[in-house]
Amino acid sequence: MVAGDIKKLYYSIGEVCNMLGVEAHVLRYWESEFEQLSPRKNRAGRRVYTHEDYAVVRHIHELLRVHKYTLEGAKQVLCRDSTALVGQDESRTKLVQLRSFLENIARRLA
Repeated sequence: MVAGDIKKLYYSIGEVCNMLGVEAHVLRYWESEFEQLSPRKNRAGRRVYTHEDYAVVRHIHELLRVHKYTLEGAKQVLCRDSTALVGQDESRTKLVQLRSFLENIARRLA
């Protein structure tokens, strides 16, 4: 296995900053502004970003820097996106329950 193929579980704030080309204070500010962004801290008190945290940071970066959203506009987009995901999860759960119900009926009829 080549060293470049290994994926890390956690990234430091410095690594995330380097990947996005932003300063650490910008990420810390985004944490205070966006409730969706809340990286854990390790025993030493340093922020550790998971792949999910990095995806949120990347999405915020894209909204603010590429698409030129204001902070409030980006917050609205993130809230709308997270609400849509919750709705998708609920729909999936209902569909799985319906499938189970129909399979049960099919077994009884067979």
